[in-house]
Amino acid sequence: MAEKPQAVRVLYCGVCGLPAEYCEFGPDFEKCKPWLRCHAPDLYPDLLKEENRTDADEATQKLQSVAISGSGDGRGDASAAASGSASAPKQEEVKRLPGGKIKKKEKQEVVIEKIVRNKRKCVTVVKGLDLFGIKLSDASKKLGKKFATGASVVKGPTEKEQIDVQGDISYDIVEFITDTWPDVPATAIFFIEDGRKVAAA
Repeated sequence: MAEKPQAVRVLYCGVCGLPAEYCEFGPDFEKCKPWLRCHAPDLYPDLLKEENRTDADEATQKLQSVAISGSGDGRGDASAAASGSASAPKQEEVKRLPGGKIKKKEKQEVVIEKIVRNKRKCVTVVKGLDLFGIKLSDASKKLGKKFATGASVVKGPTEKEQIDVQGDISYDIVEFITDTWPDVPATAIFFIEDGRKVAAA
């Protein structure tokens, strides 16, 4: 007779309650890391390496703050202070997503693209106005009134909201954007022509 299968014993995380092998996909993986290092080190060997690496980084930072240098001419203090102050803002800009991926800060720029449909109809797409703190619904109303055409806020292929304006309005739109919203400089406006990004100004 065949043996009865044994029940699988699942280790659940004490922080988020998910099975330990699924913690990295949970909402608070950073909070789970200390628990996983203690209770499931075999599941995430990278965490132990990361912990050792951070310990080494802390040791090097302490050495730099003490300004130990082989020459002893006093230049070590200035270089350590300069490198420390330069690395501090970079650490603030980097944000980590679940799973350890780094989220880069988006550049503040407005991208204007003309899309031709059915050989005759044009749609002008305006992306990036929201990065300057502009409400896209208000901007679409103003664009629609100014150019006497339909304008709407839609989600683009990258799941970011953009403004679709019916017709080819690329000839006047840069001047209109810089006049209506002074926070948007003309140097931050780009056109996409033949698949390349070209500065408007």
